[in-house]
Amino acid sequence: MKFKTISSVVLLYFLLMFVQCGSKTPQATPGSVEEATQIIAAKRAEQAKNAEKLKKKAVKEHLKKQSKSVRKSIKRNAKAQKRRMKYIDYRKVGS
Repeated sequence: MKFKTISSVVLLYFLLMFVQCGSKTPQATPGSVEEATQIIAAKRAEQAKNAEKLKKKAVKEHLKKQSKSVRKSIKRNAKAQKRRMKYIDYRKVGS
């Protein structure tokens, strides 16, 4: 009885260790600063893209819950805001 229990625990331990070893591949370290900055920039771009997708999806779900007139109003306001932001001179605003 004891032998079965001990052997099953040891077998389970080795099985878990074997599964964990191959589950994650080590990342290669960049050789230079330029490579590291490129990797970081790529990760940030991917995160920004995912954030934009999530934001777009959230806005779409929010608009679905609104009435037709409210949806039109929201779209018109967004378009007007976009136009206003296009013509703002940031140099004058900042100083």
